[in-house]
Amino acid sequence: MKIVKEFKEFIMRGNVMDLAVGVIIGGAFGAIVTSLTEDIISPVLGIFGGLDFSDLVANVNGAEIRYGAFITAIINFLIMALIIFLMVKGINKVMSLGKKKEEEEAPTTKECPCCFTEIDIRAIRCPHCTSEIPETPAE
Repeated sequence: MKIVKEFKEFIMRGNVMDLAVGVIIGGAFGAIVTSLTEDIISPVLGIFGGLDFSDLVANVNGAEIRYGAFITAIINFLIMALIIFLMVKGINKVMSLGKKKEEEEAPTTKECPCCFTEIDIRAIRCPHCTSEIPETPAE
């Protein structure tokens, strides 16, 4: 009974449920993209190119190689990848709108004009070369 309890806890975790929803939606979305490619894009390309990818077949020693179906699968993949890219890009843009722009931190160091080492911004003498650091108006 302990294993059943552990399995139930595992299944009820948020990330497992999110994954399940993602897989289901991804499958449905894949069917939409496949239909778009096979029912709209391939026939339109057939109008202009005079051929339909699904009809492309090569016969080699009696074996039928349906390379047109492979071309259609590649087009499906490219469309799916483009749509996912655009969705992620859009989601990232929306997420960045809600974030406040981080203020640039004030510098904490400056460069010694004599030895060019990095020193504390409040220093009036360089700890490396012992030269006096002139105050600048920006400080």
